[in-house]
Amino acid sequence: QIVICSPAAAKSRWVNEEILTFKRLGREHRIFCLIVAGEPGTPAVSGTAELECFPSALIHKLGSDGQLTAERSEPIAADARPHKDRKRDVLLKLLAGMLGIGLDELKRREARRRQRRLMALVSASLAGMVITSVLATTAWIARNEAERERAHAEAEAETARQTTRFIVDLFKVSDPSEALGNRITAREILDKGAARIDRELVDQPAIQATLMDTMGTVYTSLGLYGAAIPLMRQSLEKRESLSGNQDAAVAQSLNHLGEALTLNSDYAEAEQRLRAALAIQRRLLGNSHPDVARTLTALADVMSFTGEYAKGEPLIQEALRIRRSLYGEVHADIAESIGDLGVNYGERGEFKQAETYLREALAMQRKLHDSVHPQLAEAMNNLGWALMNLDQAGQAEPLYRSALEMKRKLLGDAHPELAAGLNNLAYALETRGDYAGAEAAYGESLAMNRKLLGESHPEIAINLSNLAYVLYARGKHRAAIDMLRQSLEMNRRELGADHPNVAANAASLAYWLIDEGAYAEAGQLLEESLAIRRKVLDEDHPQVASTLTVKANLLLATRHYEAARQAASEARRILLLSLPKEHWQVAMAMNVEGAALAGLGDYQHAEPLLLGSLERLSGSPIPNLDQVGRERLARLYTAWGRPEQASKYN
Repeated sequence: QIVICSPAAAKSRWVNEEILTFKRLGREHRIFCLIVAGEPGTPAVSGTAELECFPSALIHKLGSDGQLTAERSEPIAADARPHKDRKRDVLLKLLAGMLGIGLDELKRREARRRQRRLMALVSASLAGMVITSVLATTAWIARNEAERERAHAEAEAETARQTTRFIVDLFKVSDPSEALGNRITAREILDKGAARIDRELVDQPAIQATLMDTMGTVYTSLGLYGAAIPLMRQSLEKRESLSGNQDAAVAQSLNHLGEALTLNSDYAEAEQRLRAALAIQRRLLGNSHPDVARTLTALADVMSFTGEYAKGEPLIQEALRIRRSLYGEVHADIAESIGDLGVNYGERGEFKQAETYLREALAMQRKLHDSVHPQLAEAMNNLGWALMNLDQAGQAEPLYRSALEMKRKLLGDAHPELAAGLNNLAYALETRGDYAGAEAAYGESLAMNRKLLGESHPEIAINLSNLAYVLYARGKHRAAIDMLRQSLEMNRRELGADHPNVAANAASLAYWLIDEGAYAEAGQLLEESLAIRRKVLDEDHPQVASTLTVKANLLLATRHYEAARQAASEARRILLLSLPKEHWQVAMAMNVEGAALAGLGDYQHAEPLLLGSLERLSGSPIPNLDQVGRERLARLYTAWGRPEQASKYN
């Protein structure tokens, strides 16, 4: 962040807010100042406080609560006022800070370049004293080398000058006097900057491409994928026209475009772009470069979104090996890869192993970031997700709330990650029966995603599905079924017919249709769900067991008791491979198996299954499931000729 410092800037509320927001992202060390007027560090008691050019957010350090403290900091500043730093020194100071190089080192590099040129000429002259022909040859070589160096140095200097000028000019629009009102948003600044890129620097396509790529990544971080992707495409086209695919900058554009396409649910093209980036990076940078690890991570994200979880694990493992070889054992990128590995295990139904990795990732993120930080919030969300699947909503909900509060501070009022955080919290509320709170949070998440992503997107489909479950729990069965049908059709359209999300929608809709007596349609949906899950996941995945349990309910309703018993028994076997025996899904499969045995007249073996599952059914997010279990026990005892016991459960 480059802050243009003047008395006007020091008084501006919005300049202070921009600096404070940037500090809260953990980037305080990446703030650089350019003094154009006033005096830095002017005390109020001196009577010259009006000359202060440093904004308050710049002067004071940030506390662990994300608020400014009384402790003063020492901002790094280049001084462009008359009779201060020379223009070249101002530029060198800014570049030194941005590149992480000492000013003296940057000056020494320039001196060494001039010295090398001089030495080449001296050597050529000395050689000429020996023989005239060698003089001519050496002078020619030296001249060309010097020209190449001069051209390269001039190109770098021009790139720095143009980039600095563009950034400085871009932030001039943040002056409220240039806005229509007294408030201007980051989106307005970015949109004006994006429009200028097309008009300016047309004779310098390399600089133009760099600015397009950079602004595209900023749009992506704000969740504005529709604005980001066209800029990134233009950047890629310009870079490819300059160097084909023989440049790391081309790989960078491919990577950034692939990441944005993934978030926009364009998974096929995202995978294509990321694999192209990876091939260039391996060829130019080797197999142990941080850029290779980043692209592997992005490619694993695509595998996650497309349900190809087994293909994602080796990509994550390779990225983790690279990062450990580069950074040791504690680093933000290592924590990210460990978290990715935990999520991957959870997606494959191995939630206990997922919990282990996700706790390790969260502990490392807390060690690295002791206050508000986006990676810390993401680690909290991921662990909460695993705990929810392990039936530990009491531990998950505080993590979800902390992550959501952190994201509100970091991301403002509307962002896809904020919508995801609301969705997570709503699920925790739904699980403990707070349907009103869950419906409100799901509704807020849905409205936010529609504003950001449009009317049709996989995230919108998830929102619709989750909201449908709450509506069903509140007795609004017809509205819930209609909404779940919308979610199913949207997932089929956006993700394809063989995606796990399609299978999940189909199984849930079938479960409700069984209660409606629509057995034929329910049967078709269950066969679709089973076929997808067995193809995309594996035979022993807990989601396969979930569909088998619903199928057992259908077979029970249609009085195919032996088939129902077999399906429920197989579901219970699979679930016990990855879930604790106390989990409500295990209890649900056990209950259906008991009911099937009762239908077969085997009351002695049915009774312990029905009794043993009853208490655990009350912890299910499916409403009234424990009541269904009680009714099945009552029917068992009535058929068994034990009316006094049946009366306990009626």
